[in-house]
Amino acid sequence: MKRLFKGGTIVSGEGMKQLDILVKGEKILAVGEDLEFRDAEIEDVRGKYLFPGFIDAHTHMALEVSGTITADKFDTGTKAEIAGGTTCIVDFATQNKGESLKEALDNWHKKADGESSCDYAFHLAISDWNEKVSEELAQVVADGIPSFKLYMTYDNMIVDDKTMYEILTRLKELGGIAGVHCENNGIIAARLNEVLQEKGNRLDTADYPGTRPPAAEAEAINRLLKIAKCVDTPVIVVHLSSAEGYREIQHAREDGQTVYVETCPQYLLMDESKYFLPDGEGRKYMIAPPLRKKKNQQVLWEALSEGRIQTICTDHCSFDTAQKNMGAEDFSKTPCGMPGGEERPALIYQFGVNEGRITLEQMCKYLSENPAKLYRMYPQKGTLSPGSDADIVVWNPETEWTISKEHQQTNIDYCPMEGTKIKGRAEKVFLRGQLAAENGEIIAEKTGRYVPRGIS
Repeated sequence: MKRLFKGGTIVSGEGMKQLDILVKGEKILAVGEDLEFRDAEIEDVRGKYLFPGFIDAHTHMALEVSGTITADKFDTGTKAEIAGGTTCIVDFATQNKGESLKEALDNWHKKADGESSCDYAFHLAISDWNEKVSEELAQVVADGIPSFKLYMTYDNMIVDDKTMYEILTRLKELGGIAGVHCENNGIIAARLNEVLQEKGNRLDTADYPGTRPPAAEAEAINRLLKIAKCVDTPVIVVHLSSAEGYREIQHAREDGQTVYVETCPQYLLMDESKYFLPDGEGRKYMIAPPLRKKKNQQVLWEALSEGRIQTICTDHCSFDTAQKNMGAEDFSKTPCGMPGGEERPALIYQFGVNEGRITLEQMCKYLSENPAKLYRMYPQKGTLSPGSDADIVVWNPETEWTISKEHQQTNIDYCPMEGTKIKGRAEKVFLRGQLAAENGEIIAEKTGRYVPRGIS
């Protein structure tokens, strides 16, 4: 089947041009002015922006954590993603203690294969490090997984400094890269104990952000970057939340280090006042790192406007109200995470582009081009170029709508951004040439494919 997109404005990181796109099957065949092709189905996109399919490179679907499993498995979670314009996710295949890396990947393929409504790839989260795992890494990278996740907190996942050094050294040898969750585990544990000693309980979510202060993030970022400097390798700081943490990154960059940075819409648009909501509502906003004071948002937006943050991802990790209420008697038992895959493009367009904080070109970079390049999917993904996958988001800048749980695809019973008014929407979303979603409704489900990366 051939499809010809006529009259739209293509958005890339380098600029915008009014060009036509000819799609044949799953690939883009040609891009140019006034294209014509016999027997092609015409898609009239006059007045619309055409983005390469967005990529969410930080998701947690079907993750077992805190004695439960995320409300969104790959079926509902990827419907949410593609409804908003995201055509590919990179989820975290998590190695449990005692598992080989192959076992971890096999577990995630069982969860995702045949269930996903957008394309998907995996990072590999390493929790158990030994000589056998080190040897196994070579095959993992050769098979198309060049990116890994390391944690500096969480007792069942934490990587100590020696292990961090060894893993980064091995990844440097293999051409891989690590994204790291940076928080100081000791500070968190001590602060949780302090709350318990002072109050006799941990009922009040208003105490939560104080147990994971910005300094705990900044210290861990500083430590990570010192280790990475010793290894002489780039790293990725994921879900950056604070100005204090950002300053550590800037210092390292001034010293010549290569540091990639990801942030998330929740840190750009919400603040810690959510934890003061009554009747347990604050638990719905418990994420890690926590939401920060509002002043941090300005620093992150300025960094985005200056191109100093590379990607905006979601950390989509959803739990319904019943799951969040596991922490009703002790907020530390609340599973941390929020949804966000569905809303991300609309929020960045509304509060970034419409409000003049970033440009359309930057939105394309942060949501599509940069993650494709950083995680080695480019030019298969992340660009509207001949030979690339026909992942096309037709964006209507005039559509006015309101974010609401009543119309969301995600499998939870609330919406963190309920009632937010948006102007601009992913009107049609094409996955490899096939219409997959329209105005938030799913047209074709479970057509996603696994994407190996970094293989010539």
